[in-house]
Amino acid sequence: MFLSNSDMVDLVDLRHRLHRRPEISGEERETAATIVAFIEPTQPDRIVTGLGGHGVAAIYEGAEPGPTVMIRAELDALPIEELSSSDYRSEIPGKGHLCGHDGHMTILAGLARGLHRNPPRRGRAILLFQPAEETGAGAAAVIADPKFAAIAPDYAFSLHNRPGVPVGHARISEGAANCASRGIRIVFTGETSHASTPEHGRSPAPAIATLIPALTALGPGGPLDEHFRLVTVTHVEIGEPAFGIAPGHGELWATLRTVNDAQMGALCAAAEALVREAAEANRLTVEMSYHDIFHHCENEPEAVAMLRRAMDEENVPHGPTKPSRGSEDFGLFGRGAKSAMFLLGSGDTAHLHNPDFDFPDDAIGTGARVFMRALRNLLGEAQPA
Repeated sequence: MFLSNSDMVDLVDLRHRLHRRPEISGEERETAATIVAFIEPTQPDRIVTGLGGHGVAAIYEGAEPGPTVMIRAELDALPIEELSSSDYRSEIPGKGHLCGHDGHMTILAGLARGLHRNPPRRGRAILLFQPAEETGAGAAAVIADPKFAAIAPDYAFSLHNRPGVPVGHARISEGAANCASRGIRIVFTGETSHASTPEHGRSPAPAIATLIPALTALGPGGPLDEHFRLVTVTHVEIGEPAFGIAPGHGELWATLRTVNDAQMGALCAAAEALVREAAEANRLTVEMSYHDIFHHCENEPEAVAMLRRAMDEENVPHGPTKPSRGSEDFGLFGRGAKSAMFLLGSGDTAHLHNPDFDFPDDAIGTGARVFMRALRNLLGEAQPA
């Protein structure tokens, strides 16, 4: 283990500080500043800030030519009220680190200490703290930032904690790792009328009532194979909160999921066709828009082999996993780099995004050891002067 007991005390303290001060996507100013303050003493060759928003990249250079290897964690929390009795529970009403990003950041902070003591011999190690993962906007914004071109990686690795997998264990497989998903917002406009004469208006209620089961039938879920589709209705709003008015306006929101990007286009087309049919049948105008767009995340075989080797060498038990129904914007980095994400066990805890979820401190060391071993295997260690 490259981290000392003193390091672990500092890292646990860092995670608890991050946990107390959660910031949601696009608002991660204080979180980014906390990370910069922690990693500055590790003397990276360069720290890039304001990357794709509030992103931070710490760069550790080797003396010899070699590949650029990026390890990525997420800065953002969730707009969910935390229900916890811990002494480091969220101090921000309505916001909480209920997906474990505080733990992911802390793992990279541990890597910073290891890279300070033993820099890479060749190439570059990049520690990326990415903003706005939860909305799907962060990775795209980082990649589009002109500052990213100078640090674009050859290899990109990340992790996500997984409740139900024992702490100290890991899961990884080649191929699809996270589903593609996107939210569709459907807005119907008709005409209000008196509730006693609904025939004098054009209500969106029948269209929405038809669409809820019809859209759900397009994506019934099932096995996570290449034909997997899931449509989840997430929000419905119709008319005014009054008994005397038949509605003239309505919205329906749903999330569409497929295992890969190739299947998403067909699912969107089928959903749009149903919406237009419902609008026409009920004499409504309709507008559709897409939000929180996530491309699927693909684990490249060579990158997976590197992480498996690191797990074996660090005696971290691991096994295969199926694609996650959840989405991740990390997949975008795989378009320019060999990339892979593994699942880090977070044990018998609440599910992700539950109001009582908390990342286990005992998982910090395991994640750090796997990543550091992968970095050493690819970049070596600088020889002592």
